Amino acid sequence: MYPGVPQQQQVQDLQALDNKISDIVEQINDVKIKRDFYAGFADNPNGFIDKWLMSQSKDLKTMTDSAVEAEYERQADCYYQPTVQEGVYRYIYNKVQQKRAELEQSLGVRPN
Repeated sequence: MYPGVPQQQQVQDLQALDNKISDIVEQINDVKIKRDFYAGFADNPNGFIDKWLMSQSKDLKTMTDSAVEAEYERQADCYYQPTVQEGVYRYIYNKVQQKRAELEQSLGVRPN
């Protein structure tokens, strides 16, 4: 292959290059996965988060293997817990603030 270079050295060089190529291909695949993840989120944030939460919920239920929790979640009492109510309040507050900012921006009004 290379004149004057021992064959053992050539094999080592080729193995090093092959390893480097494999690492680069792996990095490219990782970047593609990240890009697809963020592109899915950018295209449809609500749908993306819904799918993601469903997936995480299924994974959690599989790991905990609790059918009792599923039945508890179906009952209304589950959603009257203080933590759930606080989460709903925060969500609504953030949505109101977001809509307010959009309205102020469209009207050209600056908040005090």
